Amino acid sequence: MTVADVEQNLTVWENWDWSQEGDEWSASWGGTEALWQTVLEPRIHAFVPTGRILEIAPGYGRWTQYLKDLCDHLVVVDLAPQCIDHCRERFAAAQNIEYHVNDGRSLAMVEDGSIDFVFSFDSLVHAEADVLDAYLGQLARKLKPNGAGFIHHSNAGTCRRISALTRRVPGRVRNPLVKSGVLLDIYAWRAETMTADEFVVQCERAGLACLSQELISWERGLYLTDVLSVFSNGPAGRPRRVKNRRFKRNPGLA
Repeated sequence: MTVADVEQNLTVWENWDWSQEGDEWSASWGGTEALWQTVLEPRIHAFVPTGRILEIAPGYGRWTQYLKDLCDHLVVVDLAPQCIDHCRERFAAAQNIEYHVNDGRSLAMVEDGSIDFVFSFDSLVHAEADVLDAYLGQLARKLKPNGAGFIHHSNAGTCRRISALTRRVPGRVRNPLVKSGVLLDIYAWRAETMTADEFVVQCERAGLACLSQELISWERGLYLTDVLSVFSNGPAGRPRRVKNRRFKRNPGLA
């Protein structure tokens, strides 16, 4: 992601209509609590509760509300000051959260060797490859020995041909084809330089081990645009990889 792209993310999320606190993105799943219970909790239960959790890009706290009760201390980091300000106000009663605004790629404010578990969902899918690379390079230092992470990121780099085709289709024809899942959902704004393979390479370069990857479709169609990657600060190995093309219909563990 170039500096302009980081700035674009900042512009989008600083000016977003946050009146629903991000819960609008959970509506088609039956709500935020349903999405947490059916998708996220089963995938991270092996790592929580724990001591210190780092949440990257919490937005208005859609997942923070659950994570804060699964750790002794929660560190939240977001590039949008508006998001951090709202989280600080929303969770004012919680005494175990610290808040930081970053530049969209730096974790300098997080103490080395202090984090047991890293979490980010439905945010870093908009981050390009160099942003994930920067984060992972730092997480190798921030994680405790055998610390782990769960990051939802883009795999749209594998869909560039269908993405280009979709963009060439006139809007009046394109929109219904996207909604029906025939064409790629380019409106979901997935980062097109990021892939599952790239994440594995980045982990290895950072000295992290990518343990597993679940390649998933999102709300429409069968295109594997997203990845749920689990990694650890431990010995590298070949990650277990599964494909879930009907993730929305069957969100259980693949």
